[in-house]
Amino acid sequence: MNRIEQIQQMLLANPKDLFLRHALALEWIKIGKDADAKELFISILSDAPDYVGSYYHLAKLLERLQETEQAIAWYEKGMAAAKTAKDQHAYNELQSAYEDLVY
Repeated sequence: MNRIEQIQQMLLANPKDLFLRHALALEWIKIGKDADAKELFISILSDAPDYVGSYYHLAKLLERLQETEQAIAWYEKGMAAAKTAKDQHAYNELQSAYEDLVY
């Protein structure tokens, strides 16, 4: 059983597990299933806007897909979420990526 199959098997028991869903989205990126990864990241952040780690990966994916305006919007949402969560490390990562894209 490969890694994606293992994660999907675990999700059967706990379909709303944010960590597993995030991990699955990252695995999908690795194999080029960008549309599935994008949809899953958006779903995660719709369900849990405070799940700060997914903002960076979603925005980076959008950036790579040349969906620049959407990437900028997600970086901004992520910075706001990181600030609310008082997660300075995540905020700094998001801000750096945002500035690299915008400036």
